[in-house]
Amino acid sequence: MIESLKLRWKRGEVTLGAWCMIPSSLTAEILAKGGFDWVLVDMQHGCMDYQTAVEMIRAIDLAAITPIVRVPWNEPGIVGRMLDAGAMGIVAPMIQGLDEARRLVEACRYPPSGRRSLGPVRVGARDGMGYVAGANDRVSVIPMIETVDALEAVDDIAAVPGVDALFVGPFDLSFSLGLSPGDNDGKPEFDAALAKVNAAARANGLATAVLSTAKLAPLRARQGFQMISVLTDSQALGAAAGASLSSARSAIAEGVHHA
Repeated sequence: MIESLKLRWKRGEVTLGAWCMIPSSLTAEILAKGGFDWVLVDMQHGCMDYQTAVEMIRAIDLAAITPIVRVPWNEPGIVGRMLDAGAMGIVAPMIQGLDEARRLVEACRYPPSGRRSLGPVRVGARDGMGYVAGANDRVSVIPMIETVDALEAVDDIAAVPGVDALFVGPFDLSFSLGLSPGDNDGKPEFDAALAKVNAAARANGLATAVLSTAKLAPLRARQGFQMISVLTDSQALGAAAGASLSSARSAIAEGVHHA
């Protein structure tokens, strides 16, 4: 079985990942084989449906790395389905306080730690019946901190038994803080928000996670984040396409100029 991200975080490791918005098992497979520590299937803002997400998880499994799913909402039905499909971590958006964090843990954990229903059909085919005994220890529960309300409640959220990491959504958090959506490093309220989340996590032995870029990854690691995305498939494809086209056009124009 793949080593749990939780064990790697406890050793102080920084894990780097890729973010999937494109509904394609092939895209997920290509990213997974790129050497990342984890690949996330985004069912909140990504374009995939449930069946496509299942196939994307299976494609990530081929590379023997950790499949993570961001669910559309903190709802037990979809959380359970994605775990049964093989997700080894659940990122839940817009967690606002203590009760919502508790409900997320309950949805991700088998009894007596939670209320997850037993039916690991696809993940059982991958891991065998040993999956059930170890699932509560291996699956990462990751609430998102991305609003002012969540920021005010972050100490309570971090203290919920069963929470493994706090995930900062910089776009929505900036929006909620009255800033332009995005990374607002250097703005006092944004910097203070990141520091507050990291402090709450450290005080409770948790990791922190963040949606980021390759350029910002070193800064985020210095700030204490241990789960850092370095690219999004749709943005990476668009950037690569634009760069290749620009290079080709420049080379052709240069060739015509010298002809």
